[in-house]
Amino acid sequence: MAVGSFSAGLAGLAANAQALSVIGNNLANLNTVGFKSSTVTFEDLVYQNVGGSTENPTQIGLGVGIAQITPVFVQGTIESSRVPTNVAIQGNGFFMLSGSQGSSYTRAGNFAFDKNGDLVTPDGQKVLGYTTVDPITKEIVATGEPTSINVPPGLLRPPVATSQFAMITNLNAASVNGSTFTTSIQLYDSLGASHVATMTYSKTAAGTWSYDLTADGGEVTGGTAGTPFSLAAGSLGFDSSGVLTSVDGAAPADVAITTPAWANGAAANTMSWRVLDTNANPVLTGFSAPSATSTITQNGATAGTVANVIVNPDGTIVAQGYGQAVIIAQLALANFNNPAGLVKLGSNRFGDYPAAGIRSVGVGGSGGRGTLVGSALEQSNVDMAREFTNMIIAQRGYQASSRIITVSDELLQETLNLKR
Repeated sequence: MAVGSFSAGLAGLAANAQALSVIGNNLANLNTVGFKSSTVTFEDLVYQNVGGSTENPTQIGLGVGIAQITPVFVQGTIESSRVPTNVAIQGNGFFMLSGSQGSSYTRAGNFAFDKNGDLVTPDGQKVLGYTTVDPITKEIVATGEPTSINVPPGLLRPPVATSQFAMITNLNAASVNGSTFTTSIQLYDSLGASHVATMTYSKTAAGTWSYDLTADGGEVTGGTAGTPFSLAAGSLGFDSSGVLTSVDGAAPADVAITTPAWANGAAANTMSWRVLDTNANPVLTGFSAPSATSTITQNGATAGTVANVIVNPDGTIVAQGYGQAVIIAQLALANFNNPAGLVKLGSNRFGDYPAAGIRSVGVGGSGGRGTLVGSALEQSNVDMAREFTNMIIAQRGYQASSRIITVSDELLQETLNLKR
C-alpha cells in the first residue's frame, strides 16, 4: 500500500511542477506582444482493483497526470504604438508569415520594413499578403496565394497614368439654350506629368446638353499652344425628371476616350469617363438647380517616394507620398476551426498541426476573420490575478503530494522496524 502511495505522490509532484512551469511562462510573458497564455488541466491515472465484497468496483488510483496544456485565445488589450507598420487584430485570425523554416502564424503585429523593403517580424519572418493591383480599379486583387509585401525604402515609385475619371455634376435644367458650364480635372500621363483638362457643357435644347473635353493644344502632339484641343465630344440627354437617359445618342454608358500622344513624350492615355456609379446609376443629373460639380475622382498618380503607410481595417496598406494615397498591398489573415490545436514555435509564432484543422485564408473583416487596427499592438492576454491564484493552488498541490511521500516513507520505516 505504501509503495502505491509513493507513486501517487510522485505523480502529483510531477504534474503540479509542470503546472507551475506553465504559470511561470505565462507570467514571464506578461509584456510579450500578442502572447496567448496557456492553461493546464489534470487527469487521473489508471486504477488498481483491490477487490472487496461490494457490487461496485473497488479501486485505488495511481496518481495524476497532465491532460492537456491549452492556449487561451482570448482577445488581448489593443494599445496604440504610434508606429505606422504595427498592426493589431481585433477578433479572430492570424497574420501569415514565411521564413527559412516554412510558413507560420502570429498574433503579434510588431512589423517593420527591413533594408530590402520587405515587411518582416522582429525575427526576420516575411509578412504575407496580396500585392496584385487591378489595372483599372487600382484595387488589390485578394485572391490566389499570398506573397511577401515589399516596399523598397526611398524608391521612386513609377507614375500611374489616368485610366478613368468621374465627376458628379448637375446641369441646371432652367438654363437658357446656349448656356455653358465648365469643370476642370487634373489628369496624369504615363510619365507622371499632370495636365489640366476642361469639360465644357453647353445647353442645346430642353433636356439636351453637349460636352467637350479639351486640353491645351501645346500639351498634345498636333495641337497649338494656347488653343483648346478636343479630346472627346458628344451629347447628353435628360428626361423630364432630370435623369440621364442618353450619352451620345445611346443608353447611358461610360465614355471611352483616347488622347493623342503628349508633347512631353508620354504615351497617349486610354481613359474611361465614368458616367455611371458602381450601382449603374448616373452621376450626371439635369435638375432645376445651379450647375455644379460636387466630386471629381481619377485614378492617376505622379511619381514619388513612399513617405508613410496606413493600415486600414480590412488590411489594405495605403502608401502616402505620391501626391495622393495609393493602395499597395493587403495583409492576409488565416483562420482555423481549432486555433488551440496549433503548435507554439517561440518568437510569438504558431505552426501548423493536424489538430488545428485546415486553414482558411482571406482578408480582414471577412469569413469570420477580425478587423485590423493600424499603428497599434495587441498586448498579452495574461491575467495576473488569475495566474497568481493558480500558482497558489499548484503550490499547495505540490506540497500535499510531497507530504504523501513523507508519510508513506514513515509508514514504510515502521514496517521495516517490525523485524526488530
